[in-house]
Amino acid sequence: MGLVPESDLNSTPLKHSDNTDTSDVAELRRVAVHLAETAADHVRERRPEVFGSGTPVDAVQSKSTPTDPVTIVDTETEQLIRKLLADLRPGDLVVGEEDGGSLSDDPDDVHWVVDPIDGTVNFVYGIPAYSVSVAAVRGGRSVAGAVADVAHGVTYSAGLGQGAHRAAPGGEPIALRCNEIDSVAMALVATGFAYATPRRTRQGELVARLLPHIRDIRRIGSAALDLCMVAEGRADAHYEHGLNLWDWAAGALIAAEAGAHLILPAPESPGSAGELVVAVAPGIGPELTGLLEQLGVTTPIPAQ
Repeated sequence: MGLVPESDLNSTPLKHSDNTDTSDVAELRRVAVHLAETAADHVRERRPEVFGSGTPVDAVQSKSTPTDPVTIVDTETEQLIRKLLADLRPGDLVVGEEDGGSLSDDPDDVHWVVDPIDGTVNFVYGIPAYSVSVAAVRGGRSVAGAVADVAHGVTYSAGLGQGAHRAAPGGEPIALRCNEIDSVAMALVATGFAYATPRRTRQGELVARLLPHIRDIRRIGSAALDLCMVAEGRADAHYEHGLNLWDWAAGALIAAEAGAHLILPAPESPGSAGELVVAVAPGIGPELTGLLEQLGVTTPIPAQ
């Protein structure tokens, strides 16, 4: 059992805490939305300041490879979220892409899993597809989450058992549901690629195998937004190898609460293990999962 209760597509069970009641989930969701939207405001404000008239020398650095960037805005934004959490929920733990952290064994602990900018390459280039992702995880399970689409001012959110919604400025929240689709041949499938050459080479081979069987492929550049696209019906499935918990913790819950079937790694599994994340509209879940297995896509692609 994964983020979707009783889904036969959830490969790795996530532990369940019986201590999460409806009001608690609603409060965690409210905090997640507040954190994501406040951070998105900061990212939106800072981009023209940092990239508007000549990029400062130390504004962009490399992480795992020369093509894997982290910007000064990434680190600022995670620090902002950590500060807000220290004020709002001082007893909670934080697991962030930039400043680290780990999941504890205590099923009552709330962990805030944070990706300050998911889609940093898009952010650097000014491509309007990057997001802030915040999830509350308890007992190894996402119970609330929010993904803020920075460039479009839209926030996706979900609470465990409370559905998923999309909210635009000044508008009423809109409930999300996956597309009603019954044929993989008509599926629009989102995916992503790693930075390291060996893994991305293999990913390219797998896309070439998959492409003849589906409508088309989309590569947006933010896994969190891809998962929300599945929830909203702007894609029929998303799959990707080597994601970290902060990449999928919020988006997978949003997709699940919109009806998607999921395959997820264990929450403590690092991206270097290269395990697969899948979110797929329920009408094509078994068919697509069977196809991915047949083509070798379900096999992990560890970092080399």
